[in-house]
This record gives sequence, C-alpha cells and structure tokens, in this order.
Amino acid sequence: MLVESLAVLVLAGFVGFTVISKVPNTLHTPLMSGTNAIHGIVLLGGLIVLGLGADGVLNKILLVIAIAFGTINVVGGFLVTDRMLAMFKEKPKEKAAKEADK
Repeated sequence: MLVESLAVLVLAGFVGFTVISKVPNTLHTPLMSGTNAIHGIVLLGGLIVLGLGADGVLNKILLVIAIAFGTINVVGGFLVTDRMLAMFKEKPKEKAAKEADK
C-alpha cells in the first residue's frame, strides 16, 4: 500500500510539473486564483478530518501542519491575485489628470 501511494505521489508530481510548465506566463496568476478556491476545499476537508478525531498523534500533527501550509498558500495566492488586479485599476492621480485635461 505504501509503495503504491508513493508511486501515485511521484507520478502526480511529474504530471503536475508537466502541465504547469506548458502554461503561458500570462496565465499563471489566473490559474493560481482558480486553484486557491480548490485548495480552500482541501483545507475544509482537513479541518473536518481533524475535528472528527484522527487516529494517532502523528496524524494529528501532520494534519495541523498541512492545514497551516494550506492556509498560507490560499491567503498568499489571493494576495498575489489582488495585487495583479490592482495593476489594471486606474490610479487616482491619472484619473484626476485626465479629467483636468477635458
């Protein structure tokens, strides 16, 4: 069982790397925004499993670590997305200058 699980993990890593490396640079941030929503569901699942009482101390520690890293990933991803969207907003000084030119 352990060997099969490790094989799936390694293959998933290779497939993920291959798929992401084929994505154009202009689509990386929007793609990350979509995966943040999916990762939020994973966080919810981790919280549910932890709340139902995972067996063993090691499992609980690993769940807490996974939830912490997942939370950092989701929050960081949305901050990057917000920063990207802010680049497309018109700055107040530019807007006032355009209105003054009219």
